[in-house]
Amino acid sequence: MKKIFLAFLSVASLCTSCDFLDQPAYGVLGEDNTDAEKLCLAAYAGVGNDEINRPISFWGYGNVRADDAYKGGNDINDGEWLHYFEICSSSLINEGNWYDDGWWYNNYCTISRINLALRALNEQTDETMENRTTRIAEMRFLRAHIHFVLKVVFKHIPYITENMTTDDISKESNRALSSDEVWQKIIDDLEFAYNNLPAQQDEVGRANKYAAAAYCAKAYLYKAYRQDEMNNVTEINKEELEKVVFYADEVINSPYELEPDFANNFLPGEYENGKESLFAIQYSREDGTTWGRLNKGCALTSPTPGGDFNKPSQSLVNAFITKNGLPDFEGYNKADYNEATDKVDPRLFHTVAIPGKPYKYTEVLFENNDALQITIGRNVGLYGSYSSLKENVDPQSEYRVKTGPWFANSKNWIILRYSDVLLFKAEALVELDRQDEALPIINELRSRAKASMGRISWVTNADIALYENGKNCTWTKEYAREAVRWERRLEMAMEGFRFFDLVRWGIADEVMNNYYAKEKAAHSYYNAAEFVKNKFEYAPIPTKQINFSKGAYQQNYGWDR
Repeated sequence: MKKIFLAFLSVASLCTSCDFLDQPAYGVLGEDNTDAEKLCLAAYAGVGNDEINRPISFWGYGNVRADDAYKGGNDINDGEWLHYFEICSSSLINEGNWYDDGWWYNNYCTISRINLALRALNEQTDETMENRTTRIAEMRFLRAHIHFVLKVVFKHIPYITENMTTDDISKESNRALSSDEVWQKIIDDLEFAYNNLPAQQDEVGRANKYAAAAYCAKAYLYKAYRQDEMNNVTEINKEELEKVVFYADEVINSPYELEPDFANNFLPGEYENGKESLFAIQYSREDGTTWGRLNKGCALTSPTPGGDFNKPSQSLVNAFITKNGLPDFEGYNKADYNEATDKVDPRLFHTVAIPGKPYKYTEVLFENNDALQITIGRNVGLYGSYSSLKENVDPQSEYRVKTGPWFANSKNWIILRYSDVLLFKAEALVELDRQDEALPIINELRSRAKASMGRISWVTNADIALYENGKNCTWTKEYAREAVRWERRLEMAMEGFRFFDLVRWGIADEVMNNYYAKEKAAHSYYNAAEFVKNKFEYAPIPTKQINFSKGAYQQNYGWDR
């Protein structure tokens, strides 16, 4: 089979990586390079380990916590932990939330797998294992990735390496390193990967030099926005923004490029691992297991009687409305999208399933369909009737798999894609006062969006224009910043990082409280919603983890009072 993660089936049982943070598998694996290779595969498998309540796609943390999605489901008690995130209620979110604890625990289990592989690799030499340095670089790339996702959720985390003993780990504080020092640890791993990975790998799914460059750009961008202990953005570091531009250019000058059709990024089969996909979680079906190695974390987001979570918000849909082909920055959310009167960016129809319209580029209309087990909403009055498209597949597709009461699929989930890198660079250029250089980058994305009509030829109200300085806009730094941030919302909508963008920019409280103010009129459960600045930017450190650490971990600011 073509995907390297399938090999985890033969080795996963050999790793005791989920016992606390670090338990070596004594008496199970030897020290030859075959075992080192198996441990590397087990580490890759850990990175992609998905389960229904803790998705790799980040939709619970990145979409539902932001203004892009409603929780969905049957009611507020269905997946109540996500309801707590959605309304940011101080009285409801608590440090004992099992969702947070599981996210922390599962990711550190994966880090343990990675470090176990690194220790095995360190026992080898370049003579005994020809590709040893490449495998070390892959493992450090994966370690940086997992620490990154922990960092953006929890802020203050311990950075665990292969050189730490079990005793070291048990005593390590989540404040042993400052926030900036943790970012630097992530970057150190990524830059090692960049300097030691090949430009192309023989096996699909392995990280390469350009994936590392893309992640370096991402990590430097996050690090550039300096935050104080209270989560306020205090500075945007220019030197680190220059690093973003450097690493983004490494990708831009590589064989990677935009797909000609936006839709190609979100289709299974022959479209997976395409020219825009820099690094993706590899999934499979019919691989000898019960259901296959599926994207189970997205099973709840399919529009089915047992799913229907992660539902695009009205605010997100309204954000696609255009005025003379450009986004309506100020007025977009004053009235809700109306097909009869509004023009929209065509990416709307690649992102959001709308009742009465074709679902996922097929002739099947998105409507209640018992035969295909599709529903336009388990509770339309509470959560509306829109549904998320990108992570889902055609309901008649061979890649859709019924797993109990839910439907998962075997379509890859892209962690980094080329358009993401273009947006990193554009954002850095604007903050470096080089906004004129950002203009063609944003127009490149808009040109691709405009051309992506082949699979949605039924759309009659698409209207998207390029930015033309002095004609339809005045491209000042302030306007360019708004345009870049808007483009990021539209291009990356429902891909799990909207909330973290808002936190990075230091505007989460303003955006979310404005969002809540409007939503209260339509959704009564938002009456209790309030984003408390200097608190809700990050999730609390789970109480269980603080207890396990015997007090070595300290609670995040705002949650400690």
